[in-house]
Amino acid sequence: MASRDEYVPPTSSSSQNFSGTTGTANTGFASSSANPSTTIEDSSAKPVNYLCGDCDNKVALKRGDPIRCKECGYRVLYKERTSRIVQFEAR
Repeated sequence: MASRDEYVPPTSSSSQNFSGTTGTANTGFASSSANPSTTIEDSSAKPVNYLCGDCDNKVALKRGDPIRCKECGYRVLYKERTSRIVQFEAR
């Protein structure tokens, strides 16, 4: 029984990327092996400071850290106000 939605693998003649050469498809994203010195998750990234909604403790979080106060375990954190000058144009 042949299903209408059955997967059909692409043939090697139809696997041309945007540059016109055969091989893997061009997705528009650079591979991680192209430039290993720049990664999205940089271990030296500066943590962002938050305030706990329960105990008002300062919490510094990096990417991938659980969103939770380290003192009381409360999960509602508020981002601190920026120290940079921000100007809005009102009309």
